[in-house]
Amino acid sequence: MLQHPTLDQLKQLKLHGMARAFADLRDNTGAGELDHAQWLALLLDREQAERDDRRLTYRLRNARLRHPEAAIEDVDYRSPRRLDKALFQQLAHGQWIARKQNLIITGPCGVGKSWLACALGQKACRDDFSVLYKRLPRMFAELEMGRADGRYPRLFRALTKPNLLILDDWGPERFTADQRRDLMEIIEDRYQNAAIVITSQLPLSKWHEIVGEPTFADAILDRIVHNAHRIDLDGPSMRKTLADKNSPITIDHTQEK
Repeated sequence: MLQHPTLDQLKQLKLHGMARAFADLRDNTGAGELDHAQWLALLLDREQAERDDRRLTYRLRNARLRHPEAAIEDVDYRSPRRLDKALFQQLAHGQWIARKQNLIITGPCGVGKSWLACALGQKACRDDFSVLYKRLPRMFAELEMGRADGRYPRLFRALTKPNLLILDDWGPERFTADQRRDLMEIIEDRYQNAAIVITSQLPLSKWHEIVGEPTFADAILDRIVHNAHRIDLDGPSMRKTLADKNSPITIDHTQEK
């Protein structure tokens, strides 16, 4: 079949969604019943949908979420970890990100802090916000290496640009002098400019001690906490609960004798 010249034009203009829709309609016998306005609407709808898909794929790839499969639709509200359903569903709408506010998620190991943070990050990507996930220890290590090899300015910019920065695993080790300065600069640049999620096994009352130097601790925590939403989780490890459910059944053959 000869290539329709309109298809060539659409591809040259990089309107690939419209090109695919045009080809589908051309081969659809029922498309002859559509008027010109309906054809155009279908072409535009396909182009918009494909552009949205590409943009979401790009945002998710750049976010580098620890749990890319995490989604707010899959949150388990039945597990005994004191997750406030109304608050979490409100956060899922994303207004706090648009308002450049923060979120602090605390709780014991295995209770799902990172997963919930990534679920909110994935929803933010779907809402067309830029997102970046970093484990705090690894971020500090990358910045330290960046000082040595000249990448520090680029690494720093990458941490300050996204609409939402997820800092996972705050503590438990006390920050070094360089780490305090790095964190202060990041928080200062993002303060009232972009949102942050921080997860930690430590209660907020212990954070001042982790930062270490009182002047830095006061400055950093004041910028994080004063406009932050709070999710304080508690309960058994969800990893252990899931492992127990999935463990193989053991049969005691001695009872058969």
